[in-house]
Amino acid sequence: MWLGVLLALVLGLAVYYWFTARDKEERLPLGDGWWGPGAPPSDTEDQSIRPFKVETSDDEINDLHQRIDRFRWTAPLEDSRFHYGFNSSYLKKVLSYWRNDFDWRKQVELLNQYPHFKTTIEGLDIHFIHVKPAQVPSGRSPEPLMMVHGWPGSFYEFYKIIPLLTDPGSHGLGDQQVFEVICPSIPGYGFSQASSKKGLDSVATARIFYKLMRRLGFQSFYIQGGDWGSLICTNMAQMAPSHVKGLHLNMALVLRNFQTLSLLLGRRFGRFLGFTDRDMELLFPVKEKVFYSIMRESGYLHIQATKPDTVGSALNDSPVGLAAYILEKFSTWTDSSFRDLEDGGLERKFTLDELLTNIMLYWTTGSIVSSQRFYKENMGQGLMAHKHERMKVFVPTGFAAFPSELLHLPEKWVRAKYPRLLSYSYMAAGGHFAAFEEPRLLAQDIRKFVAMVGRQ
Repeated sequence: MWLGVLLALVLGLAVYYWFTARDKEERLPLGDGWWGPGAPPSDTEDQSIRPFKVETSDDEINDLHQRIDRFRWTAPLEDSRFHYGFNSSYLKKVLSYWRNDFDWRKQVELLNQYPHFKTTIEGLDIHFIHVKPAQVPSGRSPEPLMMVHGWPGSFYEFYKIIPLLTDPGSHGLGDQQVFEVICPSIPGYGFSQASSKKGLDSVATARIFYKLMRRLGFQSFYIQGGDWGSLICTNMAQMAPSHVKGLHLNMALVLRNFQTLSLLLGRRFGRFLGFTDRDMELLFPVKEKVFYSIMRESGYLHIQATKPDTVGSALNDSPVGLAAYILEKFSTWTDSSFRDLEDGGLERKFTLDELLTNIMLYWTTGSIVSSQRFYKENMGQGLMAHKHERMKVFVPTGFAAFPSELLHLPEKWVRAKYPRLLSYSYMAAGGHFAAFEEPRLLAQDIRKFVAMVGRQ
């Protein structure tokens, strides 16, 4: 009897969502904003695009070294590995490398291998890199592609994937599909100016980045993102669907009541609910794969969505604290099993040079506080508090499901928000920092998706 009642409940909920949550083609209003200090100027905003170069100095490097030298060390608990956070014994190794072997000047040269620019939008100097292909096949044009990072990442996450997109022929990917790649820094991250006013959220950022693409002369373009980048790109698609040729994501914020019910019933009725065998592997047992995972990894989120300036003040004053706080995410967000390793598995997917370069982009710009405020602006009023979170997306969409992402999203869940889902891929390897960890796999999936859009 209970089985019949359960099935009737599921059927009733399915009917309810059919009639109440069917596709409604809504758009986010474009609007406008001003985020610079004081009141907006009476004259027209400067729309010039200015070359920018990453630089450093002896004073900057000496100050960093002095702060590292003054670090006060705390011994870890025996056999704690990464279960208590960043293991301080391994931190000693990282700091020794950072202090004695890491060459920031060399990394600055590497950062400058791609063209950097700034332009002023809504009162903020917005930083971006813009990489054009050196060669384009005869009779073809490069596809413009904006790639947007998240926290605690940066535009640097895309340095390994850019050549696979702009010069694919040299990397064995074929040369018939070439991209022109634009990677902006979210306002308040890295070299993009931070807002002076409350309220700069993902929608405002999406509008700024849409204006950036139009200022660069693109009438239509592709967009790609994970983490905050996935939400910003989603908002761009909701705001200007006629200009977004396609949206590719490796993470999505998909909040629906039926997901909770699916997780409760999925172990027994997974196939009835649309779960594949791979979905079952990645979602169950729910207690370990979902509940414990979210609880273990979301403490930072509660802090940054409520009082980001408090912890930010400490991190902005201590390069060691900043490194431990951020690098811990590159351990367990890359693979949750890495918490069982003494070194957090950090060097299995990344080099210390790569990891510390990302840290230096936060340290040298003093942007950790403003980057954390993005959580407050987007989540300070609670989940589902914004209209866009309940809106669907009606541009062609591709989704790459990386197996070690913090929460797996089955195709059915993704399609509920993105009805025009053309491509859903179970990726062979990788976690949260897809472009940084598995650039070739992500590049291949982007190319597959764009080819599908082109055949429509």
